[in-house]
This record gives sequence, structure tokens and C-alpha cells, in this order.
Amino acid sequence: MIRPLFVRGLLAGIIAGLAAGVFAYFAGEPHIDSAIALEEAAAHAHAEVPLVSRSGQLGGLFLATALYGLAVGGLFGLAFALVRGRIGPRSGSVLSITLAAAGFVAVVLVPFVKYPANPPAVGDPATIGSRTSLYLVAVAIGLLAMAAAAVARRIFEVNGEPVRWLATGLGFLVPVTAAWVFLPVVSEVPEGFPADLLWDFRVSSLGTQVVLWGVLGVSYAYLWHRSERVAGAPQGVPA
Repeated sequence: MIRPLFVRGLLAGIIAGLAAGVFAYFAGEPHIDSAIALEEAAAHAHAEVPLVSRSGQLGGLFLATALYGLAVGGLFGLAFALVRGRIGPRSGSVLSITLAAAGFVAVVLVPFVKYPANPPAVGDPATIGSRTSLYLVAVAIGLLAMAAAAVARRIFEVNGEPVRWLATGLGFLVPVTAAWVFLPVVSEVPEGFPADLLWDFRVSSLGTQVVLWGVLGVSYAYLWHRSERVAGAPQGVPA
């Protein structure tokens, strides 16, 4: 059963990655162009020639989002196989959308609140290693918090809905709040950088992830529903 679930995840991931690429192209690229223009204006004549042209970067956008979607989709399919019948809704389609929402919160929203995305010209190149490490730590904490919430929900399943929902919320919020308090703050926005440009870039960046995870959940739910119809159709009758 794992292989078909994994393959469906790959297919749904490619669809989601391409949809996210389209959104990023129209909603995010104009803000990146504005940030690059500010960066070049600040550097004046000392600006280095980029290794990849801007047109090449735009062409690689869809390849990058498709590969990212492929990787996320494969992991999503494995996660679906892991939790199917153990945690969450009994309906495969509803479980797919629920799992996508949980994945978005754990992998994207939790680290984004602490370490939001920044456009070009924001951030010290010398700290990129430490910033990447902190971001990955935040992603790990988001996943662990989601797992803790699922375990708490399972443990208090027999105590009624109010207690179960309270345990689920605390299981998620306690580790996330601790991480927000103890993880170091990273603030490298240069003085005078346009606040509206920074805000618009972060919104478009988050929106790209919303599109990716949303399309992933819906696409996987459709593929699951279609496979169920085919499996349940009488032999010799078109599904």
C-alpha cells in the first residue's frame, strides 16, 4: 500500500509545485526586482556581475518549485501512509486536506513567525549559515510540536471533546512558545529599507507556501478519491 500512496504524493507534489511557481512569478517576482534594484543602487559601481542572469533565475523558478513540490509530495505520501487509519479523519480525502494543513502549520507557519522570509538586500551574507541552522531548528520544533499534539489527542481520546482539544492545543503550543522565547532573534533589516516592500515580499512568500500546501492537499485528496472509485467500480463497468 505504501508505493501507490508515495507515487500519488509525487504527482500531487509536482502539480502543487507548478501552481506555487505560477503564484510566485506573478505575486513575488515584482517585489524581488524592486529589492534587487535597491541592492544595486546601494552597491553602485562595486556591484558584482551575477552568476545567473535575471531571466535565467525566472526560468529556474518553475524548476525549483516543481522539484520542491516533488520532494514535499513524496514525504507527504509517506506521512499519509503512516497516519492513515491511526490518526485523523477516517475519510482519505478529508485526511489529505487535514494533513496538508498540519504540514503547512508545522513546516511553514511556525518557523515563518519567528524567522520570516527576507528579500534580496536584507541579511548579512556572513550569517547565512547560522540563519539557515536556526530556521531548520524552527522547522524541527514545528514538526515535533505537531507530533506532540497528535500524541496528546490520542492519549486523552477517552476524556471527551473539551479535554481532548485542550490537550491537543497545549501539546502544540507549549513547545512552540518555548521555541519562540528561547531561540535567538535575527533582525538584519537595513535602516531605511522600505517597510511596504518588506511586508509585500513576506506576504507573497507566505502566499506561495499556502498555494503549494493547499494544492497539494486538494490534489492528493482528488487522486485518493479517484483511486477509491476505480477500486470500488464493478468489473467491466467504467469507473
